[in-house]
Amino acid sequence: MSQTILKIMRSKGGYATMKELKEAGIHTRKVKETLEKDLVIKIKPGLYKLKDYQRDEYESFVDIHKANDSAVICLSSALAYHELTTFNPSKITVAVPNNTDRFELDYPPIDVYFHRENIYNAGKKEVERSYGSFKVYNKPKTVCDMFHYRNKLGEDLAFEGLRNYLELPEANLNELQKYMGICRVKTVMKPYLKALVSG
Repeated sequence: MSQTILKIMRSKGGYATMKELKEAGIHTRKVKETLEKDLVIKIKPGLYKLKDYQRDEYESFVDIHKANDSAVICLSSALAYHELTTFNPSKITVAVPNNTDRFELDYPPIDVYFHRENIYNAGKKEVERSYGSFKVYNKPKTVCDMFHYRNKLGEDLAFEGLRNYLELPEANLNELQKYMGICRVKTVMKPYLKALVSG
């Protein structure tokens, strides 16, 4: 029966919900046995992924999107994704709208940030992988978010992100200032920006 479950999940890109498995005639007890054999990982109640499935380094981001399609990769995780820091966060930082119900996962470990609608909606982009997709904030929005949460996540990390962003060929000051306004960090960021641009 485990092989049947694995076959179903492979046909669905390595993921399946309990509802899909039940519709295929699989009993919940068999799903539990497959979990106990360590062939499948539970992302959250009712959502599972194949452990041994060829994905890439972004599979945890896709897991999160499968669990909650309003979740956006943000802050230190987005900074690392965009290669604007050498810091490797132990938890994946995600943003959801303020009115989202409590959001927890069995796997992967996440830190959830609740955003007002205008901040949540600004700078989102969708990334397609062969086995699924995920949302992440663009580079200038991520840098501004880091300054917004600098007291929690560290001013050094925010400054590193800004410095690395400004060194990129595609760095856009107008775009950056737009997000500085949206994220309400103009006053905080201006001295850093001035020092880096004039330096």
